[in-house]
Amino acid sequence: MSESLFDYEAALLACASGHRKSLNDLYQQESQRLMAVVYRILQNRALAEEIVHDAFLKIWTQSVNYRPELGSARGWIYTLTRNLALNALQKNQRQVQADPEFLTDLLDNLQNQDEDKTLVSQPEQHLEQQSLHNCIEQLNDNSKQCILHAYIDGYTQDEIATLMDTPLGTVKTWIRRSLQALKECLQ
Repeated sequence: MSESLFDYEAALLACASGHRKSLNDLYQQESQRLMAVVYRILQNRALAEEIVHDAFLKIWTQSVNYRPELGSARGWIYTLTRNLALNALQKNQRQVQADPEFLTDLLDNLQNQDEDKTLVSQPEQHLEQQSLHNCIEQLNDNSKQCILHAYIDGYTQDEIATLMDTPLGTVKTWIRRSLQALKECLQ
């Protein structure tokens, strides 16, 4: 079906009434274009496919909320899908990009830092912990606070941004750079 002949509003209203064929028609009409839009945002094909799938599920369940007087049906579909993609992108960016084993070792070492008995009985572990402590001390104050809040206190990046009264993007950058600096320092 060509774009000009497809009635998006009728398809959405039919979905709201429970007509599955309308959802299928809508899928046939828009899935490839929606996939292109979502892929452009996420740059990850598997995740983009998942988001488009989720978008059509949401279109099916939320079509009852569509109001023609507020905008075009096609615009509503694209806005819904784009928002899902942006949420996924934001969620993925919150995840710290670092070697998982490095993070596990970092956490283990930080949590064991205060166990003096263990430190005395295991000189090699003490050396590793002292190295980590020295590397952490080389970080600037803001970066050090971010790392400690994230990996000792268990705060999310959003919580750290609020706690430090700092933009979220800045906190993410501090954490990413700090982890890279710690990794380099410990190697």
